[in-house]
Amino acid sequence: MNNLLLQSLGLALPIIQGPMTGSDTPQLAAAVSQAGGLGFLGCGMRSPAAMLEAAAAVRAATGKPFGMNLFVLQTPKPSAAEVAAAMARLAPMYARFKLQPEAPTRWCEDFAAQFEALIQARPAVASFTFGILSAPQVRRIQDEAGSFVIGTATTPDEALAWQEVGADAVVASGLEAGGHRGTFLGDWEGSQIGTLALVPACVDALSIPVIAAGAIMDGRGIAAALALGAQAVQMGTAFLACPESAITTAQRAAMATAQATDTRLTRIFSGRPARGILNQALRELQPHEAQIPAYPIQNALMGPIRRAAAQGGDAGHIALWAGQGVGAARVLPADQLVQTLAQEWQTARSKLQIT
Repeated sequence: MNNLLLQSLGLALPIIQGPMTGSDTPQLAAAVSQAGGLGFLGCGMRSPAAMLEAAAAVRAATGKPFGMNLFVLQTPKPSAAEVAAAMARLAPMYARFKLQPEAPTRWCEDFAAQFEALIQARPAVASFTFGILSAPQVRRIQDEAGSFVIGTATTPDEALAWQEVGADAVVASGLEAGGHRGTFLGDWEGSQIGTLALVPACVDALSIPVIAAGAIMDGRGIAAALALGAQAVQMGTAFLACPESAITTAQRAAMATAQATDTRLTRIFSGRPARGILNQALRELQPHEAQIPAYPIQNALMGPIRRAAAQGGDAGHIALWAGQGVGAARVLPADQLVQTLAQEWQTARSKLQIT
């Protein structure tokens, strides 16, 4: 198979570990890269200093290429009334964990500063979600950092927009995928396109490589995605169960018994649509979803609740991000998972007679 993406990145396998902000670790990224895939650091909530520290940790563990991902967003300026209303909705949860409700000192990391740190870190791959870069920003990363730039798309129009600004490849993220939706054009309800429909539509529309994402959990899924024209797959939920990930014991337990029917798309935890396992917090706040402020306001206000719940082992009040393939997650060290996926892919490919 003539795979321009793998050739460009020097990868042995078409397997990319999804950048799972808050759940990834340098150890996970390094293990995936060392095994022949592409490990990723999710840096959307890392400070610039933490980004550089994490990149250095990956490089200390492997000489293989790895990627770094950022959220494209502006720091919000909510009104006092909006913040007060959001905090009032969360008051019972604050009280449950004996927390004092107060607005955070800042809503998110400064994207401009993170962008400069990414260029300084010079990862082999730089990917982005939640928004889109300008063409000059894409060129800066390519020229100054020498990074391969990947955009995230949930519709063919978003994929075309990334191609137009000069991205080297696009992740086509189906609605089955766990965690946050990367939608940035149009309404998110109209962007709920399944992986099976989205990938070939993007392949047909683009001249740059397409990476498939969404409920791909084993070698059969990899073979199917490549049969649709993708040149690689991005797998998040599959790697969440690895011991190298940073998820809590409570989330591991929730994942161990969850099935596809247990996941929901919701805004209640962060203010941006995301897929996770149904729990008590989701049930309690779902009736108020239309009033919840956008990301990152809700995300910051829910932060103390999520941290307190995690410390107490309470899976009912943490964001249990996971995709519809969660029932097929396997508890394997990352390098063993990559090896297993590669073997399964080769078997499935031979059955499909893909050359």
